[in-house]
Amino acid sequence: MRAAVFHGRGDVRVEDVPDVRPGPGDLMIKVQAVGICGTDAHEFESGPHMFPIDQPHPVSGHVGPMIPGHELAGVVEDMGRDVEGFRRGALVVSGAGISCGECFWCRRDMTNLCRHYSTVGLSRHGALAEYVVVPASTCIDASGLGLTADAAALAQPMSIAVHAMRRGRLAPDESALILGAGGIGAFLTYAAADRCGSVVVSDLDEGRLRTAAALGAEHTVLAESDQSLAEVLAAHDIVPSVIYEVSGSAAGFAQALSLAARGTRVVMVGLQHSRVPIDARDLSLREVELIGTNAHVCRLDLPEALRLLAARADGWDDVAPVALALDDLVAEGLRPMVERRSTRIKTLIDPWATKPRKTVTR
Repeated sequence: MRAAVFHGRGDVRVEDVPDVRPGPGDLMIKVQAVGICGTDAHEFESGPHMFPIDQPHPVSGHVGPMIPGHELAGVVEDMGRDVEGFRRGALVVSGAGISCGECFWCRRDMTNLCRHYSTVGLSRHGALAEYVVVPASTCIDASGLGLTADAAALAQPMSIAVHAMRRGRLAPDESALILGAGGIGAFLTYAAADRCGSVVVSDLDEGRLRTAAALGAEHTVLAESDQSLAEVLAAHDIVPSVIYEVSGSAAGFAQALSLAARGTRVVMVGLQHSRVPIDARDLSLREVELIGTNAHVCRLDLPEALRLLAARADGWDDVAPVALALDDLVAEGLRPMVERRSTRIKTLIDPWATKPRKTVTR
């Protein structure tokens, strides 16, 4: 079968690789669409960081060149023994995260913090290939939800947004401020707008803000414009109960803390790349909560992600307008992301396509 294989920094090759076969408890999926994300671009630009290329992964045991791809949807091609609840030909999505189900965290429904956590496409072969093998325990049958494969491929990043929203304990009578409207920020905008009545989104890119408005943001603010975000909030008498910092920038984190009113919950969705200063005394006195969020809990977050994706009548063409062929992954997918010139919020890959195609998301 054909697959995109990461060999090292700046080195991803489309190659013929051995066919896969499902083991016990596995599904063999014919991949229909797979998303690439900032992690994939970061590995391509300066990795390996997470990819186990030079030394074995402590859980999966994988070492050496690896097939990325952890945002996937496809149809069941085959099943290993002891698999129940799935049928051949059904459209499925995978949350990609693999947990042991037995440790302290798994028993508390915190499988994303599992002592033995690993991820399809990050710590073992993933879905940038014609076929992929994943544990059935990470999958949900999406065939009855009215979703296309392209829309279903957005379920994993949507579930990251759902988990972040859940970590912030956003309630229907509260307001949310989202800093950063890229991939996760866009999905978080839609999830938050579905949960509460007032969502404000700020970003540096006008195009992303237009999409955020279409996804339900009540107000959008162009960062570094003449009117500050604080002025917009004041003008509309909005005091965000939850601030989601999604940009991962030091400036975004500082802004989140500066805008946090008394009792605000600040959820750190974007990962900071270096240490950032905080005034711990000030945060304590104002009872500002700093909340971390990581990955998602498949059992809790993935079904809700699928519900949200199916609920949008207009589909998701504005978020993911094109599915690239596997041969275009580097030139049209990864490099534009690395060079910060991609105009797409989400880029999908169709391993069976011979040329780029418009997505079908409704």
